[in-house]
Amino acid sequence: MRWFRLLAVSTASLFAQLPAPNAAGVSLGHVHLTTPDPAATQKLWADLLGGQAMTNGPLNMVKFPGIFIIVTKNAMPETTPSVINHIGFEVKDYPGLREKAMAAGMKWQELTPNVQAFLDMPDGVRVEIMENKNLATPIAFHHIHESVPDPKAAQQWYIKEFGAGDGSRRNLPAAMMPGAEVDFLSSAGRGGKQAPPPAGSKGHTVDHIGFEVKDLEAFMKKMEADGVTINSPMRDMTKQFGLKIAFITDPNGAYIELTEGLKGMGDK
Repeated sequence: MRWFRLLAVSTASLFAQLPAPNAAGVSLGHVHLTTPDPAATQKLWADLLGGQAMTNGPLNMVKFPGIFIIVTKNAMPETTPSVINHIGFEVKDYPGLREKAMAAGMKWQELTPNVQAFLDMPDGVRVEIMENKNLATPIAFHHIHESVPDPKAAQQWYIKEFGAGDGSRRNLPAAMMPGAEVDFLSSAGRGGKQAPPPAGSKGHTVDHIGFEVKDLEAFMKKMEADGVTINSPMRDMTKQFGLKIAFITDPNGAYIELTEGLKGMGDK
């Protein structure tokens, strides 16, 4: 049975890796979904994408290398498009995941044949899947994609407030964070016609995105000084579920949870 114990330790370590913070003390932490049936959503994400299901107090969670997907209940989440357009994962076995998705009756839209696709999960969550045969793990989180009126301005906000790196993806601005990147796609209509800005994410199935912060109290003082929209000041919830939390909104309506303690949860 020694080989089994070694495999269990190896698997736990594989999924325990949340990224170290950048110089600003920030790294990616989680994506929070709200659905009518959190347990069913958690099971689907774990079974289909190969995550590790876990719970922490009232939270249903799925742990992937570098990210948590957290699911809580919302009887009627908004499923229309929001500023958070989709999220993306890289996978080592692209054909294998495509086969599983098709067998489960999921909508699978090939973008680059046999390399890249959109997978439509229930409740209006769109997931970009990209093949990377050099991954050290079967799956890893890659990006959050926001649809915004001014991609460059959106990127600069994440650089200023979160210490993100100045990057690009497919010739569009990207904010490079430990654990993933936040990409920005223009919401402007075709032919020069300006489309209305997408709705804010709060209340949608993808309700908010989360960043882990090394010193949340000091970080929130910076947010306040910079005039960032603070929806909920820091609350110490360590006795309830091991976290300090706060909520802010970025200039384009993406609802953001800031946590301190999620990284430790990932190491359990």
